[in-house]
Amino acid sequence: METNGSPRILISRMSAIGDSILTLPVACAIREHFPTAYIGWVIEKKAAPMVRGHQALDAVIELERGWFTSARRVRETKALLKPYGFETSIDCQGLTKSALAGFLSGAKQRIGYAGKHGGEVSRLLNNVRVPPVFSHVTDRSLELLIPLDIHSPRVQWKLPLSPASRAWAARWRRTIASSRMAVLNPGATWASKAWEADRFGQTAKFARDRYGYRSVVVWGTFEERLMAEQIVSHSEGSAILAPDTDLHHLGALIEQSDLFISGDTGPLHIAVAVGADTIGLYGATRPGDSGPYGQFAIQKEYESGSRTHRRRADNTAMRAITVEDVCEAIDQIESKRALLRVA
Repeated sequence: METNGSPRILISRMSAIGDSILTLPVACAIREHFPTAYIGWVIEKKAAPMVRGHQALDAVIELERGWFTSARRVRETKALLKPYGFETSIDCQGLTKSALAGFLSGAKQRIGYAGKHGGEVSRLLNNVRVPPVFSHVTDRSLELLIPLDIHSPRVQWKLPLSPASRAWAARWRRTIASSRMAVLNPGATWASKAWEADRFGQTAKFARDRYGYRSVVVWGTFEERLMAEQIVSHSEGSAILAPDTDLHHLGALIEQSDLFISGDTGPLHIAVAVGADTIGLYGATRPGDSGPYGQFAIQKEYESGSRTHRRRADNTAMRAITVEDVCEAIDQIESKRALLRVA
């Protein structure tokens, strides 16, 4: 497909904070290849904070959840998207709603997935279909740029954190009387993705005793705060509770850290995007599909079955990951750092 030097391109990635972050390299690659392009991103409001203000984007079009569930709301969305004059849409999600947004925008070239990653309706709505080779969502999304003659682009994130959040995080970091800070994230969108509080606490103790880390436990919901408090109580004084943060301040805090440990949730992908050394813990999902890109991922067992089953399962597969497994990953990270210092 040919395009001019200033195309108008719409990225469609609706929901899930983590998956939206994992798609940011698409925006970076388009901007690098087409410096004068007009690039928009259509997204649902919940995930918008990690996309809003990105330096590669000219517009972020935010939709309410369920925008596609009534004829009236679909018409409203069409009226919202059409004036932008997008020529190309890129469906990075492969769902009916993400393909529908591209269709409603009026884009004549609508790129999406062929095969299992493109749903039946999305395959009908998209008229350029790319059969993906890679399994990871970042690599898979970048393959959608091949029709735009963008091949094997650099993977860049450029997470849009505000200067105010970065200044706050730098000030807060100075309150930690340790040269090394680890951030622990016990939060999990599914119970089957949760690791045990006592294991996080024991890991924090190991990191302090062997490497001098001070661990900070982050949280979002009331339930996550309760679990964070349990981790602190199990840590024998090696961990403290993080302050309440929004996504931008959380990202800036993680950016200040030397190590991040988490299950498969949005903050895990924030950590990768800001360049923190990251250890991801997996049980109900596969790190090869959406793991911490280029970082450590630990999976000992897998809760197989449908997405509904995995969402409703207990955390048996996560409990197969031992404290020793995570401590060994910390050892490997520290060994690699020591080699780099010598080099």
